[in-house]
Amino acid sequence: MIKFLHTRIRVSDLDKSVDFYSKLGFELGQCKDSPQGNRLAFLHIPASEHFLELCYSPEFDVTFPEDLMHTAVGVENIINYCDKLENDGIEIWPSGWREKFADPSKRKMAFVTDPDGYEVEILEL
Repeated sequence: MIKFLHTRIRVSDLDKSVDFYSKLGFELGQCKDSPQGNRLAFLHIPASEHFLELCYSPEFDVTFPEDLMHTAVGVENIINYCDKLENDGIEIWPSGWREKFADPSKRKMAFVTDPDGYEVEILEL
């Protein structure tokens, strides 16, 4: 048997990234330093076994090709969830998402961008 456990992404400011993902609904578990000198933060969503590992390396510049990597979260009510994120100061895209979600024939999908430029896809379950 094989089981998918976690995803690690590099970040340029660990505290700023933990704050961002906390606003999305992730909970901070453990923080620790690795033997290689990286600062690590492990975040999870209570309804999921998979977790997100944030890695800060002081000597590493965070750069990546556009649209190479993203995470995705599923929510029961995307309008309420996106409203909460906007109230927390997080920009939702594409613009006009409320109007697009009013059309029942369209899939309800939105995105936010974390402090380093990683995309987070939001899907309604």
